[in-house]
Amino acid sequence: MSTEHNNADGRWNTPLTEALGCRYPIIQTAMGWVSDANLVIATTRAGGFGFLAGATMNTEEVESAIKKVIAATGTSNFGLNFHMFQENAQQCLDLAISYKLRAVSYGRGPDKATIERLKAAGVLCIPTVGAVKHAVKAVAMGADMITIQGSEGGGHTGSVPSTILLPQVLNAVSVPVIAAGGFSCGRGLASVLGAGAAGMAMGTRFLLTCDAPTPKVTQQRYLDTQDSADIRISTAVDGLRHRMINTPFIDNLERSGGVKRLWLALKSARHWQKETGMTSLHMLKVFFNGLREDPKAAATLVMSANQPVLIQKSMVEGKPDEGILPSGQVAAVINNLPSVETLINEIIAEADTCLEQLLIRRTNRSVEEEA
Repeated sequence: MSTEHNNADGRWNTPLTEALGCRYPIIQTAMGWVSDANLVIATTRAGGFGFLAGATMNTEEVESAIKKVIAATGTSNFGLNFHMFQENAQQCLDLAISYKLRAVSYGRGPDKATIERLKAAGVLCIPTVGAVKHAVKAVAMGADMITIQGSEGGGHTGSVPSTILLPQVLNAVSVPVIAAGGFSCGRGLASVLGAGAAGMAMGTRFLLTCDAPTPKVTQQRYLDTQDSADIRISTAVDGLRHRMINTPFIDNLERSGGVKRLWLALKSARHWQKETGMTSLHMLKVFFNGLREDPKAAATLVMSANQPVLIQKSMVEGKPDEGILPSGQVAAVINNLPSVETLINEIIAEADTCLEQLLIRRTNRSVEEEA
């Protein structure tokens, strides 16, 4: 483990590091089929704080991943992400409490009683929000910290850019705020700390490391995307704002009318028959029912069911042309696959330089004014 930036002088201490027990105010977010035990282990060893993507694991897989991280790092200072609508949500909660994990993260959050149960067990609650009103509500429900994700972020995302959303939420809540959406380097960390955030969270940047389990062919597709305009918002998949790398599949889906979109959605579901259970008879039945009602709405429903399979095709099976590629716009400026340790060390070194230069400029200005 590198000791180049060991934080011995406490210069990187923030409310985030103090609460989560990590060396640096850097969070590795939970990405489905990406944030596995190995990625969290690498993040923990490098001084960051990692979340397991429990939303895409069954209960046995979640427990196995938790045990693996604890065995490898000797600590439970990491987190688990889940959604209350997933089938094994209660089991995820029980595991987080049983193994004394430091935190949980979530989007569509648990009720107040569940949050109180987690807090009573010493598990911090850190929801992710994309709007001020959601941040205020989350704090009222008992959130210990808030992660804001600006519209630059990947996957399901809001409509407000990070530079606007962060100060809004900082003014609206009293708990520590973590900034996500559009960050990948030390300049980003320096900027959010300077704005008043307690730390920085990243997803796409951790996906594009050699410690991520993502197939190399899929990672290369991300690296080959060099124009942020090619990482755009689409509602064609499930009706919600979803930022992803543009592909012929998504482009074709968006350009299609209701009937054609429904047919494309059904063909996709039928292609993955084993995973979706879409038989030919079922496909035809859904198609004709959709024609009678609302083809576009039916297409959205089918694509929503397809979404996990489509992400798996890219993130697990290494078939980016057959799946979807959730991505933050920041992928357009990423061109390498470092280890997580190298990445975090580089971020801290660059942020250190930025903050020192700011301090030097401020000091020089003060000297000039006194003269």
